[in-house]
Amino acid sequence: MKRIRCRLCEAELAETFADLGMSPLSNSFVAKERRHKAETFFPLHAYVCTSCWLVQLEEFESPKNIFNEYLYFSSYADSWLKHCEAYCAHVVSRFKLDAGSQVVEIASNDGALLKNFVARGIPSLGVEPAANVAKAAVEQGVPTEVAFFGTETSLSLKQRGFSADLIAANNVLAHVPDIVDFVAGCASLLKPDGVVTFEFPSLERLIAETQFDTIYHEHFSYLSLLSVERLFGLHGLRVFDVQTLPTHGGSLRIFACRKSAAHALCDSVAAQRHLEAAAALGQIDAYRKFARTVVDAKIDILRFFIDAHQSRKRVVGYGAPAKANTLLNFCGIGTELLEFTVDRNPHKQGMLMPGSRVPVLSPDEIFKARPDYVMILPWNLQAEISESMKDIRAWGGKFVVPIPKVRILP
Repeated sequence: MKRIRCRLCEAELAETFADLGMSPLSNSFVAKERRHKAETFFPLHAYVCTSCWLVQLEEFESPKNIFNEYLYFSSYADSWLKHCEAYCAHVVSRFKLDAGSQVVEIASNDGALLKNFVARGIPSLGVEPAANVAKAAVEQGVPTEVAFFGTETSLSLKQRGFSADLIAANNVLAHVPDIVDFVAGCASLLKPDGVVTFEFPSLERLIAETQFDTIYHEHFSYLSLLSVERLFGLHGLRVFDVQTLPTHGGSLRIFACRKSAAHALCDSVAAQRHLEAAAALGQIDAYRKFARTVVDAKIDILRFFIDAHQSRKRVVGYGAPAKANTLLNFCGIGTELLEFTVDRNPHKQGMLMPGSRVPVLSPDEIFKARPDYVMILPWNLQAEISESMKDIRAWGGKFVVPIPKVRILP
């Protein structure tokens, strides 16, 4: 029998965090002309390491195949663009970044964040593995290196004269199978008093709000301050500040530096440690309870769709995020219950959701179909979406969110 090892501490993994069955890669959208072709499904089984408390999936597909031609573009979410602007303003002011500084963003996507630094005249470089997305960044005037980041890329950049005052690594640490090498690369690229910030969905929030749909193959790890501090300590880094964010259903922004750097320790670090201790993230019972709660959530979602179907109500979706594919496949929902979904991203329009084969259309199609319910699949953006699509109420249409429990919005 194959033994699965923790990617952080190499302890053997035996405890289940969530077993979501078999699922295709969440961003492997299917072209309509391939609708009769088979898809590859992989186990979507998350484990928790009882030595370092890192929650993780096995690596079934390499990042090179996952991110070779990526369909996620940051610039299609207005709330994320505002988030990027606010982050830039904060760090520029706090760390006194200027034309003599160097900013590096890892997994820079289409330049949504770095364009704010470029506009301020601050030297910036993006490192992005998906060539099609990196091209969009370059077209916006953001210098971008097409590469996966780690110690090898870090050494290459240093040899070419790069050394970072600020490294931004937003929503990427969870996507990296070799997180030890990734953080080692960050530590190597930092100037003596440089700062690296990581943003990632909070494991504490994932558990508290039953966000099982944020588990998918592109997310190799599910992170807490508890596990991250151990990871950083391996590379001579220390956390000096933690900010809680509303993004992605509740995220952490970690500020780290070399242990020898002068950045003062903020009270927020102790506060987050206390919060995670209160949530029992260092005890196995919290993780075992979540495994049971996920089944309750599945039943709740299916009950809504069954009731809607039996009442002859039409249900469509808004959004085609990765999390929706986990939800639809785990719950076994296809076009018999969800007619179609829509998305602003033109790269997804005309495609089929992987596994469920739910069609992805333009948002205008909702107003043609006039459904009874619109389920907001990127539930973390429910305020933005319900406002932009508020005209569905003209025919009595209602918004529904599936997480943490199914709710019909007033």
